[in-house]
Amino acid sequence: MEFMNRVPFTRAKTGFRLTGALAAVLVLCAPVFAGPPFRTDDPEPVLFEHFEITPATMGTRTTDGWTGSLPAMEVNYGAVPGLQLHVAVSQGYTAPVGGRTGFAPGDFEIGGKYRFVSPDADDWFPRAAVYPQIEVPGGNQKLGFGTGHAAVFLPLWLQKDFGPWTTYGGGGYWINPGAGNRDYSFAGAALWRKISDPLNVGIEVFHQTSPADGVKQSSGFNVGTTYDFSENWHLLASVGTGIQNSAATNQLSYFLGLQLTF
Repeated sequence: MEFMNRVPFTRAKTGFRLTGALAAVLVLCAPVFAGPPFRTDDPEPVLFEHFEITPATMGTRTTDGWTGSLPAMEVNYGAVPGLQLHVAVSQGYTAPVGGRTGFAPGDFEIGGKYRFVSPDADDWFPRAAVYPQIEVPGGNQKLGFGTGHAAVFLPLWLQKDFGPWTTYGGGGYWINPGAGNRDYSFAGAALWRKISDPLNVGIEVFHQTSPADGVKQSSGFNVGTTYDFSENWHLLASVGTGIQNSAATNQLSYFLGLQLTF
């Protein structure tokens, strides 16, 4: 995104302005979680009466420094067959170039994923789900980890499997109130390949329109992996970069999580 021009302030004030600008990448440009380890999600809810708990860290570097979550926590629960309830919380961080590193609570996220199309293996059409989510105000606005307004994401996700290959994608619309903010859209697609029983590798591409005045639209890609240590413990990781306005939006990004399922 485009940050404010630097002007001669005191060290403390300069650090504050840069930290707030960096944090805007986290607040405005991405939800806390999507489909770990990617931003693109899939239509598969957690199984009925099962939990999926994912502590993680994620971050993005631009020319002005790093911003992200350390730590973040996502909890999903299969409330009824085909319906997953979701909550995510995060502790945000910013590490501006030439400024002080800051930590503060971010907004928290609630939602529900409902799969309304469940084809048999031989059917040609994909699985489909809606996954409305709300970013609930609660983050530190002074440091940029919240806008004081609830944002709503309304996506549709599709998925199809072909032997060892899985592809999914879709997108949706963010309702993003607040002074200077804009409603915006997100779209992405992912492709995964099972290498062995515990190991999967994948790639995603995504695009997002501008979420606020003076903030550029962005496109990028991530490569990722999942590894099953056991039936219950799973490693989720990805790394990527922007391919549009990358200096201002995403020179380098990462996700690292350890997921517990039961």
